[in-house]
Amino acid sequence: MSGGAVASLPEGLLDGGVWFRVEETPTASTVRRTAERLAVELGMPERRIADLSIVAAEVAGNLAKHADQGVVLLRPVRADGQAGVELVALDSGPGMADPAFSFGDGHSTAGTLGIGLGAIVRQASRCDLHSVPGRGTVLTAQVWPADPPEDTWAAGLTRPLTGEPVSGDAFAVRETDGRYQVMMCDGLGHGGLAAVASREAVRAFTEAPAAPPAAVLEVLHRKISHTRGAAVAVAELDAGAGLIRYAGLGNIAGTVVSPLGARRGMVSLPGIAGHQRRQIKEFDYPLARDAIVLMHSDGVVDRWNVMDYPGLLMHSPLVIAATVLRDAGVRRDDAGVLVARLP
Repeated sequence: MSGGAVASLPEGLLDGGVWFRVEETPTASTVRRTAERLAVELGMPERRIADLSIVAAEVAGNLAKHADQGVVLLRPVRADGQAGVELVALDSGPGMADPAFSFGDGHSTAGTLGIGLGAIVRQASRCDLHSVPGRGTVLTAQVWPADPPEDTWAAGLTRPLTGEPVSGDAFAVRETDGRYQVMMCDGLGHGGLAAVASREAVRAFTEAPAAPPAAVLEVLHRKISHTRGAAVAVAELDAGAGLIRYAGLGNIAGTVVSPLGARRGMVSLPGIAGHQRRQIKEFDYPLARDAIVLMHSDGVVDRWNVMDYPGLLMHSPLVIAATVLRDAGVRRDDAGVLVARLP
């Protein structure tokens, strides 16, 4: 494998990532090769690229062999001055009654050697899996060039409208001056112009001064006025106070979800960040240590119940977000989900 730059990477791969529908073995091979090319572009050492190749082959190969409606998101991850590669695999297949047992070498549901999941565990820097019989499986895996960063307290993912190359939804996470803040954005409409609005919102959020959510949202409102505008919500998780502070404009849904299934919606006021707003207000809500904060665009419906997914809230924010996107995301719109928990 060459250590030089690789041309003709799929559009968006170095930013938000690329989704692949994996129904046949040739597509699984494409995922593996694309993962290798991304790793080369990111400057990962050959040893870790070889490990990534195994992980990507097994993740995509399992979808091709066992899954129904299997898809995988391939994207870069960056933290602590290094860049790695992440795969998020979703399917609506038969699921697994005992995922821990399935990770052991020798277990197979299709007459194969059954070494795939065990290989993923060994070669990946970090992986997580949640599966429910009859509902399918979500698997995430990261390969970093060196020691992986600490587990993240928030994560999200977006998926474009069917037929569009880019999503108008976006999210961002930051920790600044002790403030743990997240942002979810839905650029008006679809396609490239919606994506531009969301990218500008992410940039403005990342660069905004450390301030409460309402003040940050005011900054975003001014900074994206040259775009078509967006629905935007900003939340801040305060572990010391046991609170979440929330400010939103437009149709971003924010919910606090408890492990027992209780849900409390948070208020986003009418308006379009960048164009129309009557007021920006901030609201406080109690946030228990074992609860999660879930934010999503209107491309995700609320018809899901955490009680249908035993043990889901014990998993990483990314696995939770991917599960909600799989089962509540709609294909006729861009869809984005962000999950956070108290750090």
